[in-house]
Amino acid sequence: MPRTTARTTARAAARLAAVQALYQHEMERTAIPTLLHEFHQHRLGATIEGAEYADAEVDFFDDLVKGATARAADIDVAIAGKLASGWTLERLDKPMKAILRCGTYELLARADVPVGAVISEYVDVAHAFYARREAGFVNGLLDSIAKEVRG
Repeated sequence: MPRTTARTTARAAARLAAVQALYQHEMERTAIPTLLHEFHQHRLGATIEGAEYADAEVDFFDDLVKGATARAADIDVAIAGKLASGWTLERLDKPMKAILRCGTYELLARADVPVGAVISEYVDVAHAFYARREAGFVNGLLDSIAKEVRG
């Protein structure tokens, strides 16, 4: 089992926060600079209602949120192309779309992060929101995208 490092924990926290930020962006249409500021000031590393949020790697968080929104059209095409026949992106609930968009962005744009790490981390994020079946869906879809974009 790989050793957990502070950087690994900070990146995991950044991924979870980025998914939450993309979800909030889709729900409320909050402008990205405002959203980033809110997360920097009030969420990353904060204690909210007794829950302590891990310190996130802020630059990584910013890249995920900005990159996933800037490349949303390409990302959505990649995701839609891997959905089963009869399924559309619109049929997915908003948290699932946020998870898949972050993971797909990372696969497309962050060649410095190994495919296995990306998939594993977003499966972990999926477990925070869903049961086993949905986490398996995240695993399969991101794996399929990875094979296409990373070879």
